[in-house]
Amino acid sequence: MTAEPGLSDTLRDLPAWTPGPVELADLELILAGAYRPLTGFLGSYDTAMVIAGGRLADGTPWPVPVTLSVPKELTGHERVVLQDPEGVPVAVLRVAEAWQDPTSQGWRLAGPLEALRAPAHGPFHRLRRRPDELDLAEGNVLAVATRVPLHRKQLGQLRQVAERLGAQVIVLPLLGGEHDESLVRALLGVRKELPDGARIIPVPLPARGGVVGGARERDLLLHAHVAAAYGATHLLSEHEVEDTAIPVVVPEPWAYDADVEVWRPVARIEPDHVQAELTQERLNELLDAGEPVPDWFTPPAVAAELALARPPKLSRGITVFFTGLSGSGKSTVARGLADALVERGGRTVTLLDGDVVRRMLSSGLTFSRADRDLNIRRIGFVAAEITRHGGTAICAPIAPYAATRAEVRRMVSAVGDFILVHVATPLEECERRDRKGLYAKARAGVIPEFTGISDPYEEPADADLTLDTSRMTPDEAVAKVLDLLVGGGWVRSA
Repeated sequence: MTAEPGLSDTLRDLPAWTPGPVELADLELILAGAYRPLTGFLGSYDTAMVIAGGRLADGTPWPVPVTLSVPKELTGHERVVLQDPEGVPVAVLRVAEAWQDPTSQGWRLAGPLEALRAPAHGPFHRLRRRPDELDLAEGNVLAVATRVPLHRKQLGQLRQVAERLGAQVIVLPLLGGEHDESLVRALLGVRKELPDGARIIPVPLPARGGVVGGARERDLLLHAHVAAAYGATHLLSEHEVEDTAIPVVVPEPWAYDADVEVWRPVARIEPDHVQAELTQERLNELLDAGEPVPDWFTPPAVAAELALARPPKLSRGITVFFTGLSGSGKSTVARGLADALVERGGRTVTLLDGDVVRRMLSSGLTFSRADRDLNIRRIGFVAAEITRHGGTAICAPIAPYAATRAEVRRMVSAVGDFILVHVATPLEECERRDRKGLYAKARAGVIPEFTGISDPYEEPADADLTLDTSRMTPDEAVAKVLDLLVGGGWVRSA
């Protein structure tokens, strides 16, 4: 892919690449100076040293690999334009090294970056600041880097530590999770409960995967690096870690004093007056049931955002994804489920199966593995969008490959709930039912790469429900799926 025509003549014919979410965040933070001393993506030796010992090759402490994955065809170029998801060029990478990751065998490019324009993608971009744009007063600066809202306990601890240090406060909501907008809104909603003059500065820093060992520690080390770049002198954290860029401050334990109905240090509370804290499990139960989150636990503004980010199950979007061999009965059960949900009411139902998928999503695709995977990804993308908006998507493809099903599960789970139903009807029965003669053609070699005959079907190990339609009627199979949905709280009982 070549860069957009709006670039200068010297850059117009360069290849262009859109990095993944983590790499795009890394790109933005490198360009902003929040990853100093890094000026670009790391090469093979620096990466190996970081993974082995948390230091760059020159000995500079650095906690995580910051690398750029690319397709092999980009490894022969001296410069590559890096662009955001909308195709807007953001920077030029001057390639110093093209290397192959020994673990994943994927290709990487390393080298310094030349900024073309400030990134402008993502939510609440107007609140973002480069470190050099902050005008902080002299003295201590306490940073809080968080992926979750601050409840009453954390707000009290923050005020206590800030007062003890005589520090200004900067709150760094770390973007890149499932509910970035809710996180920032929840923090803005408690601005009056933060210390005077506190700044809220969103930072694009998704949680990192694939780092071997000490993931939480390395994550915290990176938070400290970023906070230091923004001018912080201290980082507030519930966990201790050594050798950070700035000192980590762990607050003293707090609890809710049921006698005077306030949060305060545990040392100041009579033991029999300590009220048990609301666990994450209990909080999720309240949200799933649509029950109010108690005011003693969190401010109303935060409770409202929690409810938006995790709606009650009865109104939350959900995808029911059937998988199984051709002729297993999955389409019949899926249609029966769609009809049953429409009859009950209360949910908007979309059936992604049959002619609609073949005509609107799969048109032009072949039976090659690559095209079959692409078909499942397309179905998964549409299902995720339906789920995001509170609808019910019912899908019934063969979906023979575990990795692709897992990819769809991740897409949907980021915005709602995902149920996998394995229709495990034996191959012999599927072949006996062969109304379209597909199995016969596959046996004769007329249809290549046919699932169950000349291509494998990888049985799910993560199915939420398994059905064998050779042992039950379609109505009985539909009833079992309905029982699962009712029992899980997504559908009202009849």
